[in-house]
Amino acid sequence: MKTTKLFWIFGLTIISTQVFAYGSSSSTKSCTKPHFSEFVPADKAQVAPQSTFSFTASAATNPKSIVVDIKKQPVAVTVTPKGQGYQVSGTLPSDLKATTARINITAESPSNCKGSDGWLINITD
Repeated sequence: MKTTKLFWIFGLTIISTQVFAYGSSSSTKSCTKPHFSEFVPADKAQVAPQSTFSFTASAATNPKSIVVDIKKQPVAVTVTPKGQGYQVSGTLPSDLKATTARINITAESPSNCKGSDGWLINITD
């Protein structure tokens, strides 16, 4: 009789630990990352030095968290509401000439989910 009880206790212990290992679906947090679109100028376009650029950030973006840099130089941007998102615009740094550069974007959502994107441009003389 003792062997049978030990077998059942052992079996139930194994099953219960496997069930609790998965957790419940309600314990996971929902995370909606910011998305970026409508890049102007277009990807790999040729532009003059000190040209303006713009893009749209989704509604899932905290507008105060938007950071733009070009060749590791921070760029000041203007953020304005646009429909269900934000229009972001800025100007290329004056010292970038005759080079290819990536406009890097990072931002967070109100739930602190990070999103990033960017695009390449060719800056002429």
